[in-house]
Amino acid sequence: MVAQAHRTYEVRCPVYGFVKFDDWEREIISCKPFQRLRRIRQLAWTDLVYPGAMHTRFEHSLGVMNMATLLYDGIVERSGDLLQSEMGYDEDGLRRHRVLVRLAALLHDVGHGPFSHAAEELLPELPDGSGRRYGHEHYTAEIIRRHFRDAIENHPKNTNYDFTADDVADFIEGKSEAGKALFWRELVAGQLDADRMDYLLRDSLHAGVDYGKYDWRRLVNSVVAVTFEDKGPRLGVDEGGWHSAEGLILARYFMFTQVYFHKTRSVFDHHLHGALAEMLPGRVFPGPERNALNKYLQWDDWKVMGLLAAGKGGEHGSRLSHRDHFREVRHTPETPSPSDLVNLELWKDKLGDLLAAEVSAEKSWYKVGSSDVPVVAALPPHGVKPLSDYSSVVGNIKSIKQVRLYVRHEDREEAESRLTQK
Repeated sequence: MVAQAHRTYEVRCPVYGFVKFDDWEREIISCKPFQRLRRIRQLAWTDLVYPGAMHTRFEHSLGVMNMATLLYDGIVERSGDLLQSEMGYDEDGLRRHRVLVRLAALLHDVGHGPFSHAAEELLPELPDGSGRRYGHEHYTAEIIRRHFRDAIENHPKNTNYDFTADDVADFIEGKSEAGKALFWRELVAGQLDADRMDYLLRDSLHAGVDYGKYDWRRLVNSVVAVTFEDKGPRLGVDEGGWHSAEGLILARYFMFTQVYFHKTRSVFDHHLHGALAEMLPGRVFPGPERNALNKYLQWDDWKVMGLLAAGKGGEHGSRLSHRDHFREVRHTPETPSPSDLVNLELWKDKLGDLLAAEVSAEKSWYKVGSSDVPVVAALPPHGVKPLSDYSSVVGNIKSIKQVRLYVRHEDREEAESRLTQK
């Protein structure tokens, strides 16, 4: 890290060139729970398929803060009058919420478990009896409240803003306590948020593919605040930039289908899930409660790799260590028809005891309806229409629900013999 004038720091970034931050943000970055992100890979075991994909949640988090700031500043520049008239913003308010957006973007991923999303199926169930599990966002909010309180609240720069750790956590969780700052939450969790804008560029770069590329500079220069469907201001794009928004959505589709849901990467997630279940007391991670959170924070990729090296993790751990993963023998189309699902059941029946894993890849690319991105017409009367009206691709893009069947490497020949029998 290179110190500059006025207590500003910068680090090199392969996506943006440099990412800058002040001494308050530097103190937050230096906290142990944030430094833990250096030991959590962004894409889990993807490097076993795409060898360059070794980057971490640490660099991604810095990138999201940078991207969120670019978006924020552009919106203020282009939509300042609307923010003032509709939401009562003045310069001090805009300056204050810029800081909040940067802090939330910086800390949005501190709750991730080892190897990122691959660990989430082993988070404990919510205590509400719904059967749903905690998400990493729950851990993020509690880690901010319990481990970043001093760094957020007691830094001298905060005397200008009087933020609390709860302000940042409430913003990330989308709680009403965040007040009008929730308008900006779409920059961190929305259809065109800084999180996905950064991870698509960064993951594509490190994986060595072009699938995640889109015209991010044009998109940054197109995002505006807009009043849409009498629901108050929200984030949209001007008409000249709707193709760049469309490009982002397509980039996300391509990255998921070609990288994140790659057949070998998917089965490594399956093996990791099985290995972690063997390693964990009670076959589940500690919860986000006060007395368990410190134990959760002890888990990172380094710890898991050490346990694997020590022979832990059962069969799945051994297969991870030796790259002896299950092999795919059949899969449905990305959007299976009823007849495809019938074939799936026939394959499973034929495989019988040879079926080692059934892995589903499900994803929706764009939410048409109330969360549709508003597009502002370039010519008078400057009406607003949803992006799905402009883009036939976005309006008709289908979710995927692909299912893959795997067998053990040593059973592959027998599996093919069974599957080809009439």
